[in-house]
Amino acid sequence: MNWEEFENTARQCKACGLCEGRLTVVIGRGSRNTGRILFVGEGPGENEDKQGVPFVGQAGRLLDLALEALEFSRDDYYIANIVKCRPPQNRNPSLEECEACLPLLRQRYRLLKPKIVVALGAVAANNLIDKNKTITSMRGQWFDKGGILFTSTYHPAALTRDSSKKPDFYYDLKQVKAYADKYINK
Repeated sequence: MNWEEFENTARQCKACGLCEGRLTVVIGRGSRNTGRILFVGEGPGENEDKQGVPFVGQAGRLLDLALEALEFSRDDYYIANIVKCRPPQNRNPSLEECEACLPLLRQRYRLLKPKIVVALGAVAANNLIDKNKTITSMRGQWFDKGGILFTSTYHPAALTRDSSKKPDFYYDLKQVKAYADKYINK
């Protein structure tokens, strides 16, 4: 499957009930060719649903500022979500909704071939790393899954509600950058 086929499949998806309320299918943004890092959030919010692009609201601006401050190259990352359609009232997607969308995320792994996956928030971390752990217990740790390194940090939206998490978030991204610079971006 190539990118065009992937996007057509995603846009036609009706694997769960989220498709009934969506305005658009939010696929992703970033480098498709050289992205070595995949950032994965939980699902699109209202702004993302309207624009068809993930992380374009306040949380997205925080993520972009942190990535820019740490000098991540836009060629080195891609940003997506577990689910591609907005959950009603921006609620967390259910386990069933996430499971319905995970095959599309796995297809994206095959297209992107990331070396690092960063789960942004508990929903992403629980679906990608460990369903039985909290984000606090997983953040900053590394997990090798089939040759891809997974780590997690707080979702940028959590920083808008609790600014005390900003230093940890920034530190976690700094660790991702250091690892990528040392082992990937040679």
